[in-house]
Amino acid sequence: MRVSKEQAAKNRERIIEVASREFRDKGFDGIGVADVMKSAGLTHGGFYGHFASKDDLIAEACAASMDRSAQKWSELAETAPDDAFAAITNSYLLKEHRDKKEAGCTMAALAPDIARQSGAVRECFTKGTQSLLDILVKATPGQSEAARREKALATMAGLVGTLVLSRAVDDPQFADEILAAGRAAFSTPS
Repeated sequence: MRVSKEQAAKNRERIIEVASREFRDKGFDGIGVADVMKSAGLTHGGFYGHFASKDDLIAEACAASMDRSAQKWSELAETAPDDAFAAITNSYLLKEHRDKKEAGCTMAALAPDIARQSGAVRECFTKGTQSLLDILVKATPGQSEAARREKALATMAGLVGTLVLSRAVDDPQFADEILAAGRAAFSTPS
């Protein structure tokens, strides 16, 4: 049965959405193409009509999730123009963000996996990270562009590290303590 171009485009978007969520939850090696397609409500055979390879899907799924993060950070900055830095950092270090990695930050969920991927995947990740950094630099108070960029880079690394450690430990109180320490360290630029 042939599907319309409009339906094919919707199917492709659905596959990317599902893959993005599944990859952040299980990692790239933790979910196969057949399982992504099944979760998207489509047949495995239809995958290659949309993507050349799993790596192609990984790159597009990463780009889509990074774009969503950039949109969220931009919206946070717009809703709190006087304290955009704190709005972004406090939102990032919420327990809900930590506990729902499938809906959260690609950097925290997949950076080690991405470091082992091909050029296309790393290129999408790099562009997404730079977009997020640009938003954070604009939200960071400071005298010079260079000083704001340096602070934003350190903050981004600290946010991701805080979230990764908080997710990795098996003691809920310790995990909460890690998040609280990150909020204290990164919610106000120094």
